Amino acid sequence: MTSTADYAHLRAQLDTLTTEAFRPELADIDHRSTLEIARTMNGEDATVPAAVAQQLPLIAAAIDAIAARMSHGGRLIYAGAGTAGRLGVLDASECPPTFNTDPSEVLGLIAGGPSAMVTAVEGAEDSKAFAAEDLASIGLNDRDTVVGISASGRTPYAIGAVEHARALGALTIGLSCNAGSELAAAAEHGIEVVVGPELLTGSTRLKAGTAQKLVLNMLSTITMIRLGKTYGNLMVDVRASNEKLRARSRRIVALATGATDSEIESALAATDGEVKNAILTLLGEVDAPTAARLLAESQGHLRAALQAAEKN
Repeated sequence: MTSTADYAHLRAQLDTLTTEAFRPELADIDHRSTLEIARTMNGEDATVPAAVAQQLPLIAAAIDAIAARMSHGGRLIYAGAGTAGRLGVLDASECPPTFNTDPSEVLGLIAGGPSAMVTAVEGAEDSKAFAAEDLASIGLNDRDTVVGISASGRTPYAIGAVEHARALGALTIGLSCNAGSELAAAAEHGIEVVVGPELLTGSTRLKAGTAQKLVLNMLSTITMIRLGKTYGNLMVDVRASNEKLRARSRRIVALATGATDSEIESALAATDGEVKNAILTLLGEVDAPTAARLLAESQGHLRAALQAAEKN
């Protein structure tokens, strides 16, 4: 059971965090008009990209390190509690349909397990041991990358995940929204996007959550670009799992090749709907088996495969 002294210590910790700071100038916000509150909130949100921009060199270094690990079979694993954990799960879940990754390649762990996505799990974020257990359950190894996410930078679950991962030789990244955080210090790559106090005191699903989402977008998207999951700015590894994505697949092939509708249909039929392979058959003027072989030899990089096709 947590004692009065423990609560006093925790409160003292929170008092030092920028994300928990009270803003007296907003103490009357509930008396303001809805439009005025919306304008204030929008103005707050507009400051987030500038805070992210200050961390771009560190973000880029982390991305290069992630891509190097993943190119040798490593996984990208997010770990966090509450909003931070949900954002990690969200980013991970969007990689398979966007980049045709296997669901095991990018994972999101949230303190308390899947049920914590919609219901708070009491005490789950307070345990470093839970994080170590969750990582052990997925067979963490030294080729993997673990990104601990915590707005405060003090969440035990996120810190525990990073500490456990680093002890095993995995790449570690700590993403927080407070300077001098314990999480960033525990990780090999510390990224601290300081967005300042929230509109609602301590509600870190607001600016801090937005900042985390922006950084996670960069970590996953640019890593996938580095791994050859795109051709220019086209999502050539998109998985056509519904009608919208099937239409997008055809549009991507058209944009990349300028081919006619009938040529596109033939190419996709020959390559089992694989957009990247279809583009290679059209631009490289090779058959489907050759396209598959060239892409395998090029580790999935379409530009490299096209160059190889020219030499055939």
